[in-house]
Amino acid sequence: MVDWKLAVATATRLVRPGPEVGRDEARAVVAELRTHARASEEHVRAFTGMTPGEGTADTPILVVDRPGWIRANVAGFRTVLGPLLDKMQGRRSGVPGGAVLGAVGGKVTGVELGMLLSFLASRVLGQYETFAPVTRELPGSANGGGRLLLVAPNIVHVERELDVAPHDFRLWVCLHEETHRTQFTAVPWLRDHLESEVRAFLAETEVDPATLLERLREAVQSWAGGRTGEQQGEGEGRSLVELVQTPAQREILARLTAVMSLLEGHADYVMDGVGPQVVPTVAEIREKFQKRRASGAGRLDVALRKLLGLDAKLRQYRDGERFVRAVVDEVGMDGFNRVWTSPNTLPTKAEIAKPAEWVARVHGKPGA
Repeated sequence: MVDWKLAVATATRLVRPGPEVGRDEARAVVAELRTHARASEEHVRAFTGMTPGEGTADTPILVVDRPGWIRANVAGFRTVLGPLLDKMQGRRSGVPGGAVLGAVGGKVTGVELGMLLSFLASRVLGQYETFAPVTRELPGSANGGGRLLLVAPNIVHVERELDVAPHDFRLWVCLHEETHRTQFTAVPWLRDHLESEVRAFLAETEVDPATLLERLREAVQSWAGGRTGEQQGEGEGRSLVELVQTPAQREILARLTAVMSLLEGHADYVMDGVGPQVVPTVAEIREKFQKRRASGAGRLDVALRKLLGLDAKLRQYRDGERFVRAVVDEVGMDGFNRVWTSPNTLPTKAEIAKPAEWVARVHGKPGA
């Protein structure tokens, strides 16, 4: 169904080259990022009061280039999408000529995935890989936990573009990514919960080609302005990804959106909370980075972000940070940390927008 090797080859061939960095400077950047990542562990734990559980201390920190990030994410996609692709392959095997169609379709999908990854590979600064298969090239924690990726050329590119202090910016990025690692290593049920939600989402995917093509046609019409009057409304403003979903998937996506908003907002809140103590220029970095995050690199970049639903990611940072800040202001960090008690104490999408409702439900008292 997907030619994974072709996806890697396509993305690696198309990805933009990183900034010009000499060999000695590159080594220094890698060493400094590793040092900052290790230092961030204690900063994040002290600020959040979250302590990783047993068997999680070996979660590796990998400083990678853009092709390395591509290979890691293709490996993750193979793991997460495996059940869905097996189902689609089984459906296709009973169709005359299905094997030939599968071979051709796998190469087409591989190229398309490679093109998407080449676009993303020059933009991601860091990533905690939750569903990371362990390989010789890409080690993971012994208990099947994840790994922390820091994309060195992208970090250097952005710090130069923003004209900020490299030492401060690198530590600031590490604080954000280390918060994600702490979330998953300190909350043992979180990974399994997210995986079950993703599996449920994929299980609802339409595998009938006619149905999928009809949804895709409607999505393209909406984006092209083909809908008018009453045809607009619910689908208006949605990304292409959202428009091809089933109603059941939208319910699951609402829950996933709430969780991801929490995780991203919490990471932003923590890195800004720790920042003033250890990052002297944190205010300048935050101001410049927010402007860059909101504007994108250009008109094409903005259009692609909207089409692919990446704008939703930006809203997650903003809305999630507001939720965390409001809750901590009301009930303190210990009170906020009750969010990690179980899946039942995670905020809903509505509660992300109205933190007082989460405070009332979980703490049994009106919020601010």
